[in-house]
Amino acid sequence: METTAPSGRQLELEHGDSRVVITEVGGGLRDYRVGGFAVLDGYGADAMASRGRGQLLLPWPNRVDGGRYTFRGTEHQLPVNEVALNNASHGLTRWLGWGLERLDVNAARADIILRAQSGYPFTVAFSALYRLADDGLTVTVTATNLGAQAAPVGLGAHPYFVLPGADGAPVMVDDLTVTVPAETRLLVDGRLLPVGTEKVAGGPFDLRHPRPLGDLALDTCFTDLTRDAQGRAVVTLAAAGGALTVWQDETWPYLQLFTGDSFGPGQARRSIAVEPMTCPANAFNSGDGLRVLEPGESFGGSWGVSPQLGAGPG
Repeated sequence: METTAPSGRQLELEHGDSRVVITEVGGGLRDYRVGGFAVLDGYGADAMASRGRGQLLLPWPNRVDGGRYTFRGTEHQLPVNEVALNNASHGLTRWLGWGLERLDVNAARADIILRAQSGYPFTVAFSALYRLADDGLTVTVTATNLGAQAAPVGLGAHPYFVLPGADGAPVMVDDLTVTVPAETRLLVDGRLLPVGTEKVAGGPFDLRHPRPLGDLALDTCFTDLTRDAQGRAVVTLAAAGGALTVWQDETWPYLQLFTGDSFGPGQARRSIAVEPMTCPANAFNSGDGLRVLEPGESFGGSWGVSPQLGAGPG
């Protein structure tokens, strides 16, 4: 009997010496290599996407307090899948089968319709366009409300990144030099739900200028992002063997960085997640950054990765 990979059908994109693999399950990224070097801390073709690796977080990123929220006067209860902290985490599409369509050797689209269900009685179509080019990988995510009532929607993504050291082997997070163009970070409680904000200037989370990360632990949402002339907020990661930038357009006003300190031996601080988000944790309750799509309305935006291997911090 022919077996099916846990992540379903695979599509590989190619451009020059770059390779990207996207998956049917979750419509996410499984692998990204440049010149044979991994820049994405992904997972094998015979494995599930552990700890959100490369997944799209739809129709909300991060957490919803107890899975409970009220939208336009009606209370809803989402499945609680982060049991230890009693939260609904990272949306509803991560384990669903998406349609994959190859557009070219270097481009493909993943599509899904999230049907109305208990806890989220809205019908929303999501599309993710992946394209490799000279400047790296661009991901464009779009949400469209197909239902007859307004729908609350947030977008997010959860890629983990690695870089080679001088010997070509992946380095630990401690050895990265990091730049994060953010003025503010969100403060959270013991269940990782926002309780306030704090300016980063002069503190340990001030990463606005290139800085060795060292032992700084991050599971931190940043906002008030400084943008370039193209409207992009750009995070830079650098090591002895190369660098990469992770950019997000103005659709994404929030950014989560996670160093994986809770993962345990062999996994902790192996890679760093850089997560573009259109809203922060618990936006279904706070309304911060939440998009409410009227019937037929769409919104979306792009983020991307530009590796430059062999161009370390110098």
